Amino acid sequence: MKTHFCIPVSQPRPDALGGRYVLYSVYLDGLLFCRVRYSQLHRWNEQLKRVFGNGLPPFPPKYYLAMTTSMADERRERLEQYLQNVTMDPNVLRSDVFIDFLKLVQLDTFSITTKKASLDIFLPDGKSIKVEVLTSDTAERVLEVVSHKIGLCRELLDYFGLFLIQFCKEGKLSVMKKLADFELPYVSLRSSEVENCQVGLRKWYLDPSLDVVLMDCRAAVDLIYMQALQDIEKEWAKPTQAQRQKLETLQKEDNQTKFLELSQEVRHYGYMQLDPCTCDYPEPGCGTVLSVGNNEISCCITLPDNQTQDVTFQMNRVKCWQVTFLGTLLDVDGPQRTLNQNLELRFQYSEDSHRPWFVFYTKQAFLLSSCLKKMISEKTVKLAAENPEMQIEVPEQGRSKKYFQQSQKDYSNFLSRKSKIKITKIDCVFGNIKEEDL
Repeated sequence: MKTHFCIPVSQPRPDALGGRYVLYSVYLDGLLFCRVRYSQLHRWNEQLKRVFGNGLPPFPPKYYLAMTTSMADERRERLEQYLQNVTMDPNVLRSDVFIDFLKLVQLDTFSITTKKASLDIFLPDGKSIKVEVLTSDTAERVLEVVSHKIGLCRELLDYFGLFLIQFCKEGKLSVMKKLADFELPYVSLRSSEVENCQVGLRKWYLDPSLDVVLMDCRAAVDLIYMQALQDIEKEWAKPTQAQRQKLETLQKEDNQTKFLELSQEVRHYGYMQLDPCTCDYPEPGCGTVLSVGNNEISCCITLPDNQTQDVTFQMNRVKCWQVTFLGTLLDVDGPQRTLNQNLELRFQYSEDSHRPWFVFYTKQAFLLSSCLKKMISEKTVKLAAENPEMQIEVPEQGRSKKYFQQSQKDYSNFLSRKSKIKITKIDCVFGNIKEEDL
């Protein structure tokens, strides 16, 4: 599945010889990841070709004459497509030539040198542990360091992840994104323009039944127990009054195993909850709170008359989705050229003989998309377990096996939209997109 790379903007810059070059702002999951020149990406592609041959996606060709505006826009879009498509090969994604280049451009973009540093990793109980890392250590490496410090079994690392989390007022928190394995947590944290942002350790699976896999590791049980307590405290998980009383008794007895077994019955246990946002169902402008997990998208929608309505979308009926940028550039003439994070995620849903589109307007659109991918991945693994003759690939783990084709298609490209005025025109395009094209 594609990684959420996008290049929504580019900026001409003068070079030392009096000419000009274009600097591309590459975003990952909606946050600035790095800035690179075409020549840097071209050399990187040549290095990848020497390792992986000609099986790579096509790279935009060189132009030896001055580019027109349309040619420049086409190159930017094709570079974006290249970054998205090259990450679909798990062998490329985990190769040294891929990771080393991305580490270099991340450090260079934010003028950070490789050196030893301390990094606070926040646990679900609100406490933090300090680890000694290099500024150039990837999230995968930092997770290994953290797991060693807390005694988490290495074979269980795939069930956890590092996240950028914003700690808000009144004890609330907002999960901004999961850090990609190749991302540099130290750099991402220092470059984030979000206030009160920290790196947090959380479980990274959305099928609550997978708790059972972790029960033989004391550190893993401690982590998911902490997160269960936090989710109930934050009202992300919603026990009934009777369940709450039983859970409080088990908490006082420090019976973590029984507590987690009972938590399996709690509504929205193990789900990822997003910040309040808006949607277009049952009518435009309705407020909603999304909880994603257990193969579904659960919505608590506030209607215009302030009544609430619970709506659930099952993942096996989601045909495809995409993330679109609706906002405008901020600080256009400054060094940051940051984006106003107005995003939407729209998905096509199968209802009887109809396939309507539903839209969520949320700054966490990329996190939502990552959750949808994760649920498809977990469902694929479960189907393969039920049918042992099938060989599959788990996208996050980068294993080179045959991919078990699902009915859902990931169409989560980052699409630029210059203004909301063009919504009607662009929406008409969706009617012409066939599912097999996605």
